[in-house]
Amino acid sequence: MAKKVKFTNANKSAFYATVRSRVDTYFTENGLSTFANGQMWFKTCFFLSGLLATYLLILLGNLSLPVMLLLAILLGMFGAFVGFNVCHDAIHKAFSRYQAINKIFSFVFNLIGASPYVWNICHNIVHHTYTNIAGHDEDIDVAPGLIRFSDSETVNKVQRYQHFYAFILYSFAMLSWVFRKDYKKFFQKKIGEHVLTHPKIEYFKLFFYKGIYYFLFIVLPLMIIDVTWWQFLIGFLAMQFSQGLVLGLVFQLAHVVEGTSFPNPDSYGNIEEAWAEHQMRTTANFAIDSKLTGFLCGGLNRQIEHHLFPKICHIHYPAIGVIVKETAAEFGLPYIESSTFSAALVSHYKTLRKLGKETYAENKYINKSSCLFTRKVSAAYL
Repeated sequence: MAKKVKFTNANKSAFYATVRSRVDTYFTENGLSTFANGQMWFKTCFFLSGLLATYLLILLGNLSLPVMLLLAILLGMFGAFVGFNVCHDAIHKAFSRYQAINKIFSFVFNLIGASPYVWNICHNIVHHTYTNIAGHDEDIDVAPGLIRFSDSETVNKVQRYQHFYAFILYSFAMLSWVFRKDYKKFFQKKIGEHVLTHPKIEYFKLFFYKGIYYFLFIVLPLMIIDVTWWQFLIGFLAMQFSQGLVLGLVFQLAHVVEGTSFPNPDSYGNIEEAWAEHQMRTTANFAIDSKLTGFLCGGLNRQIEHHLFPKICHIHYPAIGVIVKETAAEFGLPYIESSTFSAALVSHYKTLRKLGKETYAENKYINKSSCLFTRKVSAAYL
């Protein structure tokens, strides 16, 4: 059974204190704020305007069906990019020093289909603390029984092919988020080992803001656009699948690639290393030299810097990334990165294949109890 995890810093590493001091010095010496700058505000206006314009074009443009289908796909992608570039920083309170601004942009998360309150618990509190630890980090609990992300999980016949079908399943990520995930997470007794207690107002907000989303993206389009129900369904699913695929790929390329680890606590619930060192071993960057990837992904292609400094706006990650990489080298810590997006995709594919097909070929009874192993062996001879 999962126990509360503690990071013991057994070797008394000073890595985090050192890198944090150097990053603080960088901002102080250059007279910079850790929050959004002009470039960040431009990105925010660009993605929010793109999302709104695409939505209004579909709703009021009176366009042909093929054009509306393409716009539906684009709308889904803009939804993901707004989440990456605007809402993610705001929910981390990294966008602005003024909490009112962070709350406004956090609210936008509701309008792209997800609850900022639930996300804060799952992502900010649980994922950022217990990254890649099975039974604690539910971000690696994707399609249980279908996708195997951790060495500590069992493996089955179906997962031999996960390196093929996982990418299809990622497309369903947003559809699940809109209709299932937020409700499921909200009403669990705990997420990982984090026990949930919700203020009463959050029960109302969950259903009220979901209702607004359903009205804006289901009811209103059916009222205004001159399409049949099945034509609308095709467009709606196209939007959800495009958004889900973008979200799924970017999230998984940050933690499930070659070189990242999935550590298990000892019998006392201890991880025998400092929290920051744990982040360096479980997190990866990709395509950090690509300006386009950086612009679209909102710093999520620089997950190492994000996990170490989640309250710094992502617009500053390229600068502090140099400091983090140099400091990691000094302390003999890994700095896992793929040079391009396609290289990260290949690495993710190989990792899925290793955890699925290759593991099943080596030991299909891995992590199963000895009694279950005995029953299976006995059954084979009956």
